[in-house]
Amino acid sequence: MTANSTHLLIAGATLADGGRADLYLADGVLADPTSAPEGVERFDADGLLALPGLVDLHTHLREPGREDAETVDSGTAAAARGGFTCVHAMANTDPVTDTAEAAEYVAGLGERTGHCEVRVVGAVTKRLAGEELAELGLMAASGAGVRVFSDDGRCVNDPLLMRRALSYVKAFDGVIAQHSQDPRLAGPGACCHESEWSGLLGLPGWPSQAESVVVARDVQLAELTDSRVHVCHVSTAESVDVIRWAKKRGIKVTAEVTPHHLLLDTPLVAGYDTTFKVNPPLRTSEHLEAVREALADGTIDAVGTDHAPHARQDKDHPFDVALPGMLGLEQALGVVVEVMVNSGRMDWATLVERMSSAPARIGGVAGQGRPLLTGEPANLVLVDPSARAVVDAAASASRARNNPYHGRDLPDPVVATFWRGRITHRR
Repeated sequence: MTANSTHLLIAGATLADGGRADLYLADGVLADPTSAPEGVERFDADGLLALPGLVDLHTHLREPGREDAETVDSGTAAAARGGFTCVHAMANTDPVTDTAEAAEYVAGLGERTGHCEVRVVGAVTKRLAGEELAELGLMAASGAGVRVFSDDGRCVNDPLLMRRALSYVKAFDGVIAQHSQDPRLAGPGACCHESEWSGLLGLPGWPSQAESVVVARDVQLAELTDSRVHVCHVSTAESVDVIRWAKKRGIKVTAEVTPHHLLLDTPLVAGYDTTFKVNPPLRTSEHLEAVREALADGTIDAVGTDHAPHARQDKDHPFDVALPGMLGLEQALGVVVEVMVNSGRMDWATLVERMSSAPARIGGVAGQGRPLLTGEPANLVLVDPSARAVVDAAASASRARNNPYHGRDLPDPVVATFWRGRITHRR
């Protein structure tokens, strides 16, 4: 199987619904397998699952501005290693992606890498400053076709500005992806879930309500404007309750949870290892249980990695000073398999919905998250559901090494990833 194959017959794959099928990849689409010519290159997929390529709504690629931590090339290579055929590049670059020109520049970088599709997330406000709306309409109309807008780690705290943003993006079916963090409740330096652990460790506490009060405000603004809001990295039981309430009212709200908020908990902070400093912080067991249940029942629509690479010098500081964030792309599928599938909480068809179909719909990405049927784009991943490995941070395709799963035995399911019919990763 060659990296540049444009015609390939994947033989005997198992689909997410349990059926078996041959898949013929021909010039970027799935063709009728009976039309495959004699002698076409074959891949034996006996014992492997074929799933639609994964889609990530929340990826930090760091380029331009912080190429010492990650580039579009290295970040998308990590994405392909994790089974992703599409990622959404967040706007907190340097310069900020707050203009049509900046959006087209990032989109161009993504197109040249050849590892996966890169969709651009535009800033909600100029320079992420929370004072004036960015060029939302121009970014949407640009060649980048931006549909998701976020100030990422900076919450759009001004309710009037948030209302205006929601109203503006409604015209082109855009969505505001909010980092829900009240800046007063989670004040300067807050870096540990407010609990007995923050007191014991002497770290500034971050109450769970600092997230949920912003979620509550935003879903009501979405109702007021009849527009779409997406809640990034849900991490608290209170936020789950608000989102569940909003969905029952028919409000246009979607939400994501990260792999690390599904698996990792507050006690890991006890060693002051800054790899485990993340925003929002790792939560305690009752919150992990709440987000797992919400992902299983669909209250939380998607898994978003919040892949946040950092250069070593940005993590080598006291815990309350180091930059927050951790890698997520390469182990995301393995974590979800371990926590949700292997535990019986979720079947493979639901995993496809949460990690492929739903994020593609939320981001408005045509050609991703599609069923593996004749005529559909050939974006898919082959996985071995029984494969496991001990995670080695040094083996990452990412430039960064802030991998919170280092040394853990986790499912390592990705055998091969295909984007536009070409192999972008193979074990």
